[in-house]
Parts: sequence; structure tokens; C-alpha cells
Amino acid sequence: KDPDTSKINVGIGAYRDDNGKPWVLPTVKEAQRRIVEKNLDMEYAPIEGLDSFNKAAMKLLYGEHNPLLEQKRIVCLQSLSGTGSLSVAAHFLAQYVKNKNVYVSKPTWSNHYGIFQTAGFTVSEYRYWDPNTNGLNYDGMIQDIQSFQENSIIILHACAHNPTGVDPTKEQWQGILQAIQKGNHIAIIDCAYQGFASGDPDHDAYAVRLFAEHHHPVFVCHSFAKNFGLYGQRVGSISTICKDHDEYARLDSQLKIVARRLYSSPPLHGARIVAEILNDPTLYEQWLQEVSTMANRIRSVRQALHDELKNLGSE
Repeated sequence: KDPDTSKINVGIGAYRDDNGKPWVLPTVKEAQRRIVEKNLDMEYAPIEGLDSFNKAAMKLLYGEHNPLLEQKRIVCLQSLSGTGSLSVAAHFLAQYVKNKNVYVSKPTWSNHYGIFQTAGFTVSEYRYWDPNTNGLNYDGMIQDIQSFQENSIIILHACAHNPTGVDPTKEQWQGILQAIQKGNHIAIIDCAYQGFASGDPDHDAYAVRLFAEHHHPVFVCHSFAKNFGLYGQRVGSISTICKDHDEYARLDSQLKIVARRLYSSPPLHGARIVAEILNDPTLYEQWLQEVSTMANRIRSVRQALHDELKNLGSE
């Protein structure tokens, strides 16, 4: 064990303050205080989770005035953060799609492989990171998507790509959507960092809203671990776009069956915290500032690390 007091853990996937300590958001503290005062019960949540959380999460993700929400064409289940929502998507699709090919970016979050392999899929990669430019290999990505067998499943990162941090531009997202549409592929968008990439949750939801606007088959796996600092509460959602009310009813019932088999019902406390914040205008505005603070600090720390490494002669 290294006894150096100045050592830094650069591997942990959680936000830390200037002293390297976990930061509980002030809005989370206030929401917890209110929840305790309400003296709520500890009964099971419904399979679909907490209704007030689901509605608030969908407004945050798709936009408050998205007509798809008003038309009840977005099915949403509260799930166990990112891993849980991806698992629901994987096991649902394993039952209903014939093409068992899933494609992930090279590189990607390591758990993507295990989640979909466990559900019976073959997981392969598409080009993403270009080491020559330290940026996105957009042309390679599009070429790979165009080469895939029709009706394949493609996993995308909504923003703050893990692990590269490189995201497509808005114009590139439009090209990615067109390539996926042409191949009749199913998109899964992993949205683990809404607000963390730019400091603006609306900006970071661009890809999700683009796919929704074009009504392309998509499953969005949404985590609240990072942007609310609720790492241990396992708060998330899975949502998908429906053509009409009949499809809504079918998808809703089948996703609930999958969730029931995987974990029965989701935990309440973290969802109550998020719902309390998102549904209270004052807390919501304060949370937006907190997310911006975290995002800006992450960028400044990255820049400082880059500058110091450069000063030390690193290439």
C-alpha cells in the first residue's frame, strides 16, 4: 500500500471535491430532510416504480413539453440505475428479436459486454476512437454501421462517452441516426451522465431527443448516479418510444414482466429524492446550478492535469 498522502485515485467513477471526498449535493440533503419529515411507509414499489419519479425523469430526458409525453407514447419503468435498465433492455430484446448481434463502441464501458452476453447476444465493436486525432473516428463509425446485418442492435452513449469523453457533434448525431435508420437497426442509448458533459441537461439530451423526434426504435437507459450523486441508491429508468397506444400497452406489459423476473420492484428512497428535487421548482433550479458546478470543475481539473503533464514533458 502506497503511504504517500498526496496520491490520487484516478480510477473511481464518482465525483469528488477538492479534498478528494464524496460530495452529497445540498439539494439531495434537503430532499432527504423533507422525505423523513413526511414519515412515508416502506412498502414495495409497483413493478414500474414510483410514478412521480417516472414522470419527472421523462420530462428531464425528453423535454418538458415533448408531444410524445402528452400523447402517452413513451413507456417508462424505474430501474436499477444504468446496469439495471440495460439488463431490462437486453433481456426484453433477447425474447423478441431474431438478430442476436449487438454492437458497442471501441472502446466502451466494460459492463456493456457482460450485460448483453449474459442475455445471449454476440457482442462486437464498431470504430469510435481515433488515436491519431484523439477524437471521434466518425467516418469509420458510419462505415461500420452501414456494414452491419439489418436489424442489429447498436449501443450508443448519449453524452460524456465512457471512457473516451469524446462525443459526436449535432451534425454527426444526425448522420449516425440516418445510418441506423437505413439499416433498420435498434438503438440503445446509454444516458449515464446527463448534465455532466456540458453542465446543461437539455444540451446533453440532444441525441435522445433526436431519435425520439424521428420516432426511431430506441431504448434509453437513464442513470441518476452521477448527476445526483446517488451512486449507492441505484436510481434509473428505461424508456422507449411507441407508435401508438396499442404498442404502448404491449411494451409496457412485457417490460414489466422482464423487470419482475430480474428484480421484482425497484427501490424507493433514491427515486423519492430525485422526484422531490425535479418536481420542486426551487430545488430543481438549485440542482441545475449544482450540476453545472460539477461539470465545470471536472473540465477545469482535466485541463489542469493536461497542462501539468505537458509541463513535465509528457506527450
